[in-house]
Amino acid sequence: MRVLVLSGSSRTGSVNARLAALVAGLVTRAGATADPATLGDFPMPPYDGDAEADGGMPQGALALRERIEAAQALVIASPEYNASVPGVVKNAIDWVSRFRPQPFKDQQTLLVSASPSLVGGNRGLWALRVPLEHLGARVYPDMFSLAMAHQAFTEDGALLDAGLAERLGATIDSFLDLAEADTRYLCLQRRWYEFLGDRTDAPVTTRAEG
Repeated sequence: MRVLVLSGSSRTGSVNARLAALVAGLVTRAGATADPATLGDFPMPPYDGDAEADGGMPQGALALRERIEAAQALVIASPEYNASVPGVVKNAIDWVSRFRPQPFKDQQTLLVSASPSLVGGNRGLWALRVPLEHLGARVYPDMFSLAMAHQAFTEDGALLDAGLAERLGATIDSFLDLAEADTRYLCLQRRWYEFLGDRTDAPVTTRAEG
């Protein structure tokens, strides 16, 4: 199973890039194939409908769409800006959402964050769930937020707190188990979704039936 591990920050020394690298290692340890990337690998201008109509999709959006579609699961390590999702992360989602079929639809997705704050970026992850779930992503219920992240890592990139390290490992393992089951067992593909631009012939179920 291939897992795209995407860091929402490409800044040198980014704690979210460090967390993404740690997650990629845990994915590999669990027996899956990690595909690490940062949003800096996919340059995109701010979304503009006129620019899309005149010039088509930017190469960064095309490349990110291909990496998402090549993976059976997606992990996003996103910073928190002003208690919400960073503009660069939301911009990437907006560009990729313009493709048909919808790349995020049915994608098993795990959200993690690292922040120097005491809440660990958790507010930003709740904001990030909204557009992804609207586009049909199957966002894993549990999220991992690393508080005081500038003091949380060892020199070799592990977590200093053994309890947090255990919880992160257990979260990754459980998420991968679900993603593998979703890939292997077609009965799990019956689900509700809200993406209004979808044109699939599959029946749309209600939230209560999903």
